[in-house]
Amino acid sequence: MQCLPGRSSLWIASVGLVIASAVAACSIPARPTVLSPSSSPVAATAVPATPSGEGSIPASGTIAAVPPAAALAAEGGDPTDGQLGTYVWGDGGSDSPWLPGTRIAVGSGEPLAVSFRPESTIATWSARSVPSTADGPADATALGQGSGRPRFMAPEPGTWTVEVHVVFANAAANASYFWQLAVD
Repeated sequence: MQCLPGRSSLWIASVGLVIASAVAACSIPARPTVLSPSSSPVAATAVPATPSGEGSIPASGTIAAVPPAAALAAEGGDPTDGQLGTYVWGDGGSDSPWLPGTRIAVGSGEPLAVSFRPESTIATWSARSVPSTADGPADATALGQGSGRPRFMAPEPGTWTVEVHVVFANAAANASYFWQLAVD
């Protein structure tokens, strides 16, 4: 490229400004601390409780270092804790692979419900299943979605990995939980 005499320094300064602006716009903020689902929780951080008492923040006004535990139960059955997968929670999170899930035996079409410890308000949730031999969610079958406590029906007979993805209310947090359903 040919520059006119006396204009090359102006052209170079303009190009430099464009490059500096592009770099500044593309800068990536520091990555939050990542906690693995198996790591032990650290001390709770004080967070003001929401005025209405809603949300996933307990009445004590603190929020745990990791999402609440989730347990799946068939109607009238004992709850089984799920495996915590990918989540965003407080100032941290974890990016997990697709998990096989905690095994639980249920009947085909049986009503299933998820509970949380501590109890948490759910903004939205969705549940889906894939054959237990799958290594990801490709071709997953939707089992249900909604707000409030997750409730859906068990799939047809077979062995399935079920993921329940939850968006918690008033906490800008979400998490995926996994179970392996042995459906007869």
